[in-house]
Amino acid sequence: MPGLSPTDLLGYAASLLVGLSLLMADIRRLRVINLAGCLLFVAYGFLIEAYPVAAMNLFGAGVNLYYLWRLRSQAP
Repeated sequence: MPGLSPTDLLGYAASLLVGLSLLMADIRRLRVINLAGCLLFVAYGFLIEAYPVAAMNLFGAGVNLYYLWRLRSQAP
């Protein structure tokens, strides 16, 4: 994609990961991939000075971490 800045690429990568996470049947894999997408969106939001984007995705990352911790605690 000619003409895309590194910031644009970061935004597209974040979108791709969040979108891919929604295709996962395994909840643990969904949470891990979604967490990565959220963290990329946090960086993207700060880079473009869209602080609501960064804040919402920071919250989403926290939710994913919480549920990953709960899944880890429930593992046999």
